[in-house]
Amino acid sequence: MIEDLLPAEVVSADVVGDDPDARLLPEEEPEIARAVEKRVREYTIARSCARRALGKLGVPEVPILRGPKRQPLWPDGIVGSITHTRGYCAAAVARSAEVLTVGIDAETDAELPNGVLDVVTLPEERAMLAGLPAGLHWDRILFSAKESVYKAWFPLTQRWLGFGDARLTFHPGENTFSVELLVDDLPVPGFEGRFLVRDGFVLTAIAVSTATRTGGTAG
Repeated sequence: MIEDLLPAEVVSADVVGDDPDARLLPEEEPEIARAVEKRVREYTIARSCARRALGKLGVPEVPILRGPKRQPLWPDGIVGSITHTRGYCAAAVARSAEVLTVGIDAETDAELPNGVLDVVTLPEERAMLAGLPAGLHWDRILFSAKESVYKAWFPLTQRWLGFGDARLTFHPGENTFSVELLVDDLPVPGFEGRFLVRDGFVLTAIAVSTATRTGGTAG
């Protein structure tokens, strides 16, 4: 599913449900040794997706370890993102010569729990949500989109970005969203992303072309 949201320069792999062939490499096992079984399984399938995606770029099988902020550490010359939610795992990768950064997120297609919306949105975003067409869990799509924003932001800056540090606008007819970054020292002028609701999941994705560095737009 995730490939439907990504440009041709970004390759991906995903799994709906379980993947009995998924396994961890020995170097990855200590990072998840104390986790509960459900978490171990999600981590295992997600890492397997990452290696399958890397294989499409001709990258040999390597461990995908975690950095100090729990971010995946990709091989040199690669950018990417990993996501997992109950029943779905995905990874997306690209060569850094073509793509600056990638952020993907998957969520269950359901309304956010009580109290969460006010924490993850700005007042103007809540006003926007109230005016969007009925039939979709826009609150969940917005939450997922902001997760994708952070995953795209962090590799560029190595800095935290809070939910209130990005203002999101949906374009429902195009299944896209725009992101205004509300912090200083921006690595890109903003983000453009896409969203998809299918088979009980909400998916969002951002991929920023290297053209952004030379005056293009994020997208």
